[in-house]
Formats: sequence, C-alpha cells, structure tokens
Amino acid sequence: MPAEVTLDVTESLAAVAPDDWDRLTAGQPLLSHAFLHALHESGSASPDAGWTPQYLLLREHDELVGALPLYLKAHSYGEYVFDWAWADAWQRAGRRYYPKLLSAVPFTPVTGPRLLATTPERRAVLLRGALQFAREAGVATFHCLFPDDIQVEEMRAEGLLLRQTVQFHWINEGFASFDEFLARMSHDKRKKVKQERRKVREAGVTFEWKVGREIGEADWRFFVACYDNTYRQHHSTPYLNLDFFLRIGAAMPDNLLLVIGSRDGRPFCASLDVFSQAALWGRYWGTMGFVSGLHFETCYYQAIEFCIARGIGRFEGGAQGEHKLARGLMPVATWSAHWIGDADFEQAVQKFLARESRGIESYVNELEEHAPFRQIAVGCDQE
Repeated sequence: MPAEVTLDVTESLAAVAPDDWDRLTAGQPLLSHAFLHALHESGSASPDAGWTPQYLLLREHDELVGALPLYLKAHSYGEYVFDWAWADAWQRAGRRYYPKLLSAVPFTPVTGPRLLATTPERRAVLLRGALQFAREAGVATFHCLFPDDIQVEEMRAEGLLLRQTVQFHWINEGFASFDEFLARMSHDKRKKVKQERRKVREAGVTFEWKVGREIGEADWRFFVACYDNTYRQHHSTPYLNLDFFLRIGAAMPDNLLLVIGSRDGRPFCASLDVFSQAALWGRYWGTMGFVSGLHFETCYYQAIEFCIARGIGRFEGGAQGEHKLARGLMPVATWSAHWIGDADFEQAVQKFLARESRGIESYVNELEEHAPFRQIAVGCDQE
C-alpha cells in the first residue's frame, strides 16, 4: 500500500468526525455516525455485550475515504442471519468458532453498503483488509450481513461464499391514500386488512405520529417501557436501552418516527421507525396490553400510511414474517457474504449453502403464488 494510503483499526467512532463518517454512508441513517456511536456508547453493542468494535478506516493523504463497520463477536445474537449450526459443527470438531469477525449494523437487518467507499478499488482495499485482519487475529470466519447488490458481487469476486435470505418490503406505487393501496389487493385480503383495522378502532385505540423533536423524553420513556414489556412477554431480553434511544433522539431526530397508540386517553402502545427520503425501516415496537390486530396496525399500517403521506418509496418490514405477505409486503432477496478460514469447513459450508439456496428459491416461488394483489389483465374490466 502506498505510504500516503493507510488502513487503521479503531475501537470507537469517537475517533472519527461525524461529518467525515457520514460522507461515506450514502445518506443511510442506520449507518450514520449518530446511530452506530449510540449503539456503542449506550452499551447496547459493546465488548460487555459481546460486540467489540474494530472498525477499519481507509485514509488517503490523511483524508477518510473508506470505512467498514466491523466487530469481533462473541456470539451470534442480534444478527438475523443464523449461523448457530455452523458454530455447533465447529465445536463438535473440537474447534473454536468464536470470536468471529462480523461486518454488520448491530440488531439491524437492513440492506445497504457495508464497504463504505465510493470506488470499487477502495472497497476492495477494505475487504482485503478485513480478511487480512481475520487471518492475523486468528479468527475462524468473517461475515458481512445485508450488503447491497453491488457489493454482493464484489464479495463474490473476492471468493466469499454467498447466502440468501428473504425479507418483506412494501413498495409505494404513488398511492394517494391507504384506500387506493387497498384497492390493489384481492377482495379477501382487502377485507381482512379492513377487519383488522376496524377491530383496533373498536377497541378504542387511536394513533399519533411524532417526528423529530416532537418526541420528548417522556415519549421515549414510554416507548422503552413498551419495548421492554413486549420482549419480556416473549421471554426474551431486550437488546437496546433507554440511553440508546435518548442518544439517537438527540443526535438524529429528523430520521425518527414514533407512532404512539392511546386508549382511554392514555398511551397504550408504540412503534419506532427510521426513515429517509427514500425508505422507511420498521425497527422496534411494544405494547402494554393485548388488542387483536394491534401489532399489524402499529407496525405496518401506520408505517404504510406515513410513507403514502410523505411520498416515501418503500417500507422495509424487517426480518422474517410470512404474515407480512397478506398485508401487502412482498418477498425480497437479501444476502450475506462469508469467508471461512479452514478449507475443509469452507467446503462443508459451501455444500450447505447450495442446499439451502434451492430451498429459498422454492420458498420465494411459493410466496409469490400467494401474493395478495389482484392480477390486472389488459383489456379486461376490473372490480
């Protein structure tokens, strides 16, 4: 590498100016300095939680021109690409799987750039630097979760193994209203959505959108209480804490939507979405009680209405969830890329991925056969 080009590792984004970092992120709020730094500083994604930041920074003549969010990871929680079976195979063979090297946005299954640089050459330097780091650190594997399509192909060209998964996204076709969106659905699916929304209204739940600095500390405290309660109702431990939400509320308010549902004049449920001009990402939700259809209304229908009102092009509903299909979110392929340091294990993983990929293709075909939208035939009258 030329003397004027350096590739360094930092354990904290405090060492990077926010504006320098954000110039590399293509406007993605979930990759922003504010979001990632809040995860680290709040302790949500920290060494104590099993996430040790090891960010790669590429500089030319002391100017930051590339970066790679990178972690030494002590477990596989909070990733949404499941490799527990791989870890078990390593352990049964008497080998060590953890720590592994991971490029991802913690707890955030959102597709986007991971090699944060504007040219293929710089991205190649970052990727090769990550692989060299893995070898020197003696880790068994490197994983990059949810890279965009361009970077998927760049990683394929570097010999990484690719793994396909499925998410569900809603596309705004220029709808003027939620009713116009519903008109695109088949009669049965449209009827079901209307019934779900009516049940929530009849239960006395009304909704309010709060954006940016309209969200006060009391709102954040209520949201976190709902979020914690819902996690614990499902016998899970919440990943994120109040400090994290207060930090992003202060640092990136213009990218945050808090949907608050009230009942009998008191807050009852809430969901938090992150958005840009291009997309809205459904992230977290919670409730203090049960109402039939409340999850769908709070997390999906309110988000769709917000996208329509703001002219936002797509709504990404997060990982998994076949139930999203019936609500107008369609299957979309997402990817991860994997480097396996041991040749025998690499061959075994490659065979596993080939089998899994065939199953994913069949799964997506089956989902598309059950799409909720009416088939529009040219020259035929429609209902």
